[in-house]
Amino acid sequence: MTDVLKQIGLDQGDTVSIEVSPATGEIIIKKSTKVSLPEGISADFMDTLTMSLKNTIKRFEDLRTDDIHPLFIRPT
Repeated sequence: MTDVLKQIGLDQGDTVSIEVSPATGEIIIKKSTKVSLPEGISADFMDTLTMSLKNTIKRFEDLRTDDIHPLFIRPT
């Protein structure tokens, strides 16, 4: 496994993202890019922002899959 991870440029201590495809069961491992936050922006703020965006995306996905939802009334 170590040799495979080195092929995508991973070193010990690197941060990765791991996703599992529900459709295929594939495990996807990607090297995360290190980002420096601007002065005055805390990691907690970025975590909260990320969680909020994920929740918003999930809500839009749920709305897209619902037949009828409160924001869309089909004409009769």
